[in-house]
Formats: sequence, structure tokens, C-alpha cells
Amino acid sequence: MAVDTPFKDLIPPLELDYEKEMKRWKHLFQVLNEPEPKIGDTPRTEVWRKNKSVLWHYPAKQKKYGIPLFFVYSLFNKPYILDIAPKASVIEGLTNRGYDVYLLDWGTPGYEDKNIGLDTYIEKYLRTAVKRAIRHSGADEITIVGYCLGGTIAAIYASIAEEPIKNLIVATVPIDFTKYVGPDKWAEGFRNGDINVDRLIDVYGNLPSTYVEAMFRAVSAPIYFSNYTTLLNRAHDARYVDKWRRMNKWTTDQVPFAGEAFRQLANNLFKDNKLAKGELMIGSKHADLKNIKSNLFVISSSNDNLVLEPQSLPIMNLVSSKDKTYKLVEAGHVSLALTGLFAVVVDEWASTRSNPL
Repeated sequence: MAVDTPFKDLIPPLELDYEKEMKRWKHLFQVLNEPEPKIGDTPRTEVWRKNKSVLWHYPAKQKKYGIPLFFVYSLFNKPYILDIAPKASVIEGLTNRGYDVYLLDWGTPGYEDKNIGLDTYIEKYLRTAVKRAIRHSGADEITIVGYCLGGTIAAIYASIAEEPIKNLIVATVPIDFTKYVGPDKWAEGFRNGDINVDRLIDVYGNLPSTYVEAMFRAVSAPIYFSNYTTLLNRAHDARYVDKWRRMNKWTTDQVPFAGEAFRQLANNLFKDNKLAKGELMIGSKHADLKNIKSNLFVISSSNDNLVLEPQSLPIMNLVSSKDKTYKLVEAGHVSLALTGLFAVVVDEWASTRSNPL
């Protein structure tokens, strides 16, 4: 039965092009079922390996700087977001600009790695990899570049490092964990002990990759899901589809988090905020950010929905660096790397602090 309303004449009739819609949905299903795109096109060689972790060297196309860049990425995700596609790759952009680049890929921990803690990752893996990179490059100093949680790890390492770190660059980096992105009940649960990370790790050994993915879905919803709607609307755009597939591969390609490392991260940083308070211990060493005297460059993204600017800003006042710069760029947490913009921003600052040849 037709319903008569006073607005019926104002609502245009819905016209559906069934043939066009069928083509659009057919293309969408083709996209979702095609083989995954090839990731990591920038030429590289293996320098060193320990357990699951690998140190990669990406040589400069034409070397212009004497100080190499050493990338530290998050333990939550795989680092190929930094070399996601030709012409959009952060690493390719920097090697094209004349930098030798090193990247420590933490690898995928197995159950046998459940007892690896942050102290082990920093002292046994990161410190050794930095030494190897310095020796391999023949440089006297090095620049450490940390992204997201990799920036937190880089800052912790720099606070106890004996190696010659000239520059420290951290982007979208959580330092002060009193600010929290995610459901308020999570933050409350962490701080009052209702969320018992110790019991979770005792049961599973490592934080399962499915839990990592679910955690990021909860934090980023509804953005995490709306990308499928955008894909449906733009499935005819080959360039967009290629970018979407690369990004989707990365966001769903989570890794388990070594149990002891997650325990320390949750209790010492998420819960007790020991890094910002100057109370964090790494092994027997006091990881106080005031020990950092390297040139410092801090980058935040204005549209970041994972790491808020107030989480990053405190590092500016916690270090002892005389040369320190803060920059807010118009980008998202991931798009800063996904678009290759990160390479441009790094080069603008590092070019005058990397011993031009």
C-alpha cells in the first residue's frame, strides 16, 4: 500500500542501474580475491641476524651523507609499511635522497620467544644491530629513527646507549601514557588492575596476533571498517585499488607480541607510566630520558587517531638535547608513512645534521 506524505514530491524517485551495480560488485570480488601485491621493492642486503630478527641495509642511490639512518619500528606490526610501494616508499625516498638506510625487522616471535622482554629486545637485539650498522657503514655516528612504538623503544635505547647517536628522530611516538586512545574502560581497567595482563600472558605465552588485530580494530573503529565501503565506491580506480590492497595487507598482517615484552609494556608504560616519570629500568640500567643529549626531532600527525599529540609532546621537556625540533604535520598515523611523506619530513631536518659529503 502506498504511503502518502506531504514530502513525497520533494523526494526524487530512486533509479538503480543494475548493470553498473553488477559490474561494480563483480570488480570488488575480483579485487578481494586477487593474489596479494608484492611488497618491499627497494634493493636491500642482509647484514646481521639474531633469532627471528634481521638487520637490513638499503644503500643510497648516490651517497650524499656520511651518517646513516637506522629505523626502529613497532613490535605490534610488520615494518614493510616503510617500503610499501614504489614512489610511495619511505625507505626508497630516503635512499633516493642520498642516505644509507638500515632497518631492524624484529620478525615474528614464536611460542619459544615468550620470555623475551623489552630489556632483551633493547640490549641484545637493538644495541647489537646498531653496532653492526655502524661497523658496516664505516660511519663514526648514526641517526636513530623510531616510528610509533618503535619511537618509544628508540627513545628508551637512546637514554641508556653507549653508542654514538648523533640524531634521534621519533614520529607518532607515545611517551606519556596518561593520555590514552581507546575505550575509557580499557584505560580504567589497566590502571586499577581489573585488566590482568599477567594472567593473559601466563595462559597464552605471547599476545596472539588475533588479539593485536582486535585491539587495533577497537581503537580505530569505525575507520577500520569504513575502508571497505570506500573500496566498493572506488573499485573502478586501479590506482586507488592498488594502494588499498597494500594498506589492507599490512593492517591485517599482525604479528604476535612476545609475552614478557608485552607484560613489561602494559605494566611499566601503559599502567605505571614509568618512562615519562623517569622511573623505568631496563635490566640494571635507569632509562631516564634526561640522559638523551642527541639532536632531537619529534614529529606528530594532526589527524592521528592512535597516538595523540599530548602523548608525544612531553619528550621535548624530558630530554637534555640542546638541538631539538618539534613538527606537527598534516597526516594520519599511518598515512605519514603510507604516502612517503615521512621521507620528505625526515630529509628536511636531517640533511643539515648528517655530515653532507
